[in-house]
Amino acid sequence: MKLFFVALVALSASAFAQTPPVNIPTVRICDDSGCSDRPRNSATFDPNAGGDADAERRIKSLEAIAAKDPRAAYDLGLRFFRGDGVKQDSYQALKWMRDAGERGDARAQLAVGRFYLMGLQEMGSDPAEAEKWLAMAASRGDGEAAKLLGQAQTAKKTERDYYNWRQANKQSWYGWWYSGYPYYSYWGPAGWYYR
Repeated sequence: MKLFFVALVALSASAFAQTPPVNIPTVRICDDSGCSDRPRNSATFDPNAGGDADAERRIKSLEAIAAKDPRAAYDLGLRFFRGDGVKQDSYQALKWMRDAGERGDARAQLAVGRFYLMGLQEMGSDPAEAEKWLAMAASRGDGEAAKLLGQAQTAKKTERDYYNWRQANKQSWYGWWYSGYPYYSYWGPAGWYYR
C-alpha cells in the first residue's frame, strides 16, 4: 500500500512537471518600491476605492451647505485642494473656490487669484484671470492680494508682449515651414528615396 502511494505521488508529480505553464497575460506595474509583473485580471489596491461612508456623508452635507453659504464653499474648495477628507481634486477645488469668490468671499477671491497666477496642477498660469480675482480681493482691503496684484499685472504685461511678438513673427515662421525647410526624402517609383 505504501509503495502504491509513493508511485501515485511520483506519477502525479511527473504529470504536473510535463504540463506546460498557463500563459496568463500580465501587466508591468511600477511604483516607489520598484516594478513587478502582475496578472492583468488582478485587482490593484486603491486606498480611495470603497470609500468611507461617513466621510462621504460629511462631504455631501458640506456640499449642501456650500450651495447656500460661500464660507462653506470656500471650506469645500480648500478640502478638495488639500485632499482633506476627500480625494484631492484640483478641478473641484477651483470650482468651489470660484463659487465662493463669485458670492463675495474675499479669502476665496485671493485663493482663486493665486490659483490662476501660479497655475494649479494641470492648469497653467493665466495672469489676466489672476488680475481680475486679485483686484476683487484687494478692493476689499486684502494686503496679500494687493501685493500679488502687482505681480499678476507684470506677468500679464509680459504675457501680452510675448503674444504680440509671436503674432508678429508667426507668418514668417509659417513661410519657412512651408518653403524654407526641405524634406530629407521623396517618393519615387521604387519607394522612398533619401538625399
